[in-house]
Amino acid sequence: MRYPNSAMKFAVTSDDQILKGHQPAQAPEPLFHVALVEPEIPQNTGNIGRTCVGTRSDLHLVGPLGFKITDKNLKRAGLDYWQHLSWKHHETRESWAAEIKDPRRMFYFSAKGSRHYYDVQFQKGDWLVFGKETKGLPDDLLQQNEDQTLLIPILGPVRGYNVSTAVAIVAFEFLRQLREKGEMPEDHILDPAVLAAEDSDL
Repeated sequence: MRYPNSAMKFAVTSDDQILKGHQPAQAPEPLFHVALVEPEIPQNTGNIGRTCVGTRSDLHLVGPLGFKITDKNLKRAGLDYWQHLSWKHHETRESWAAEIKDPRRMFYFSAKGSRHYYDVQFQKGDWLVFGKETKGLPDDLLQQNEDQTLLIPILGPVRGYNVSTAVAIVAFEFLRQLREKGEMPEDHILDPAVLAAEDSDL
């Protein structure tokens, strides 16, 4: 599926209901959780949502968003996979933190990290936390979790990677580790008729 240039530009009218989350019927237990703290760019969140569906993870949006999520805007953007995404918007960091069962299994990704992400042994149920596009994660959050702040290697003259790219990098390292331990579920194979009907960008 390819998006037009105007995809996910969220022009909201007063009649649109802003969505706060969705749990698909009979959704399996997520392998891991992805949290975006104050995401600003809807296209990135849309791409990350797609990655979450494909990797059987759920998505948590934390704090104020730089866009509005409504049924109308999801349809306009062509995000037909969004119905399969388990996601929730936590309006504050405090309300999000209240749902964390084990803070030791939260990993924060930043160019300020002290060790590489591939030096960690991930476990099912872990949290992968990423910051806003313009500033990354808040300094206080990084300072409070210095030992759990991880770095994705940067070998060239860039400040960092696009957040949707960063999520995909770590998500597939997570799956690789699960596969090595024999814990990764079997690949989901789509019905050929469904594949034929889609304008796939794979």
